[in-house]
Amino acid sequence: MTTVLELANVTVIPMEVPTTNFLKSVNFYLVQMDGETLLIDAGYDHESHWDYLQRTLQKQGLKLTDLTAILLTHHHIDHIGLVHRISKQTDIPVYVHPYALPRLKGDPEFLYRSYLFFRHLFEKLDTGDFGREQVKKRYQRHMENKRTALDWNVKALEHKQLFSFDIVEIPGHAPDQVGFYLPEEEIIFVGDLLIDHLRSNAFVEPDFDGKRIPALQQHIDSLKKIIALDPKIAFSGHGKVIQEPAKLAERRLTAIEAKAESFLSLIEQGFSTGREIAMKRHPDKYDKIFSTLMSDAMSFLDYMEAREMIVKKEKNGVWEWERA
Repeated sequence: MTTVLELANVTVIPMEVPTTNFLKSVNFYLVQMDGETLLIDAGYDHESHWDYLQRTLQKQGLKLTDLTAILLTHHHIDHIGLVHRISKQTDIPVYVHPYALPRLKGDPEFLYRSYLFFRHLFEKLDTGDFGREQVKKRYQRHMENKRTALDWNVKALEHKQLFSFDIVEIPGHAPDQVGFYLPEEEIIFVGDLLIDHLRSNAFVEPDFDGKRIPALQQHIDSLKKIIALDPKIAFSGHGKVIQEPAKLAERRLTAIEAKAESFLSLIEQGFSTGREIAMKRHPDKYDKIFSTLMSDAMSFLDYMEAREMIVKKEKNGVWEWERA
């Protein structure tokens, strides 16, 4: 367990569950202030995460029923898992960005629009039968998922403040990602916007109308918000607590520009489709993390096209890019 952070009016109790993969840990947090005990994010729905939460509560002399509320930074599975178990035992309110609601509730209409969106996108990126099969499997998983927020006391974040937190919208990694900021203490909970040891991906997704979200530009704008706020400490969804997060955000912006230049170099070499670019960059990972790689590629291609670094043409139903 990471050292408890005790400030004048706030106590932050990090729970960092180690992983064996590149993420290093999955983190969630107890925050005590103003007589309230809040849980920020909720890890995976795994026994190890459940045991970690129970041990931490017990060490603090607390029970599940002592929790005031759960605050979720975004809807990804490694941030919401234990909400299912907690909600079976207590009718605790769970606060999320409004954009997360149809995803978390498994809204059939939204899920079908999302399926159509990705089917069309991967066709344009020239992923062929493999891409069609991946989209189909993704849709089936979502439709078969019975563990949804329909069983939660879920509430939309409708105001710019909650408890003593300023709610800071920081989309990019997820369209519904928010940060929970305490301006007096100069600390912020950032979800996966910033991770100390690796660059967080911007994930392309559809909006409510089925249009493609400019994920990387949103991610960049969110990093700039952290620079403007200049908090002393950021608590991330993975890895260690981040000191001087604005400096890390600046490094991430520099890395994004360098990566865009590497995409441009590939396009100049003749790798013109989304599939060609993704496979050239990660030939050994294409089959393993297909959706992540294609989303990452599309987010950069959208960003570069908006900056007029490249232009897109369609040939035989496939998008091809070349230098502007």
